[in-house]
Amino acid sequence: MNAFTPLPPAFMDFINPPELYDPRPNGYSHVVVTHTPARIVHIAGQGGEDASGALPPDFASQVDQALRNLRHALQAAEADIADVVKITVLIVDHSMDRLRTFSAAWQALLGDWPAPACTLIPVPRLALDGMLFEIEATAVLPV
Repeated sequence: MNAFTPLPPAFMDFINPPELYDPRPNGYSHVVVTHTPARIVHIAGQGGEDASGALPPDFASQVDQALRNLRHALQAAEADIADVVKITVLIVDHSMDRLRTFSAAWQALLGDWPAPACTLIPVPRLALDGMLFEIEATAVLPV
């Protein structure tokens, strides 16, 4: 199987119970079930730093760079966004404007791929001075 081809539907189930609100417009699913055997890839939190470690000052630029960094990390493990089953997003000084900025960038990256489970955590600060956004991911691939 090509590492950049989404997994067969029988390998992962994306579930949004009718008793819960529809989270798909926000770019995530309530439940993702993976069937093993599988190769599980854990991606550390990716911030908006470029390869030299430079961090742009604005939130939108950090989100865009962090999503590029996430994709580079996934591809290093022969995975891609379609293989992601769970993300955790950390936003400094969270606001609805920042959520909309992240959601738009994430939806653009996701395209037609199924939306993974997601937890967003507002935080007062992150590891580096000036860091405003971080995203970590778990991907599941066939063995």
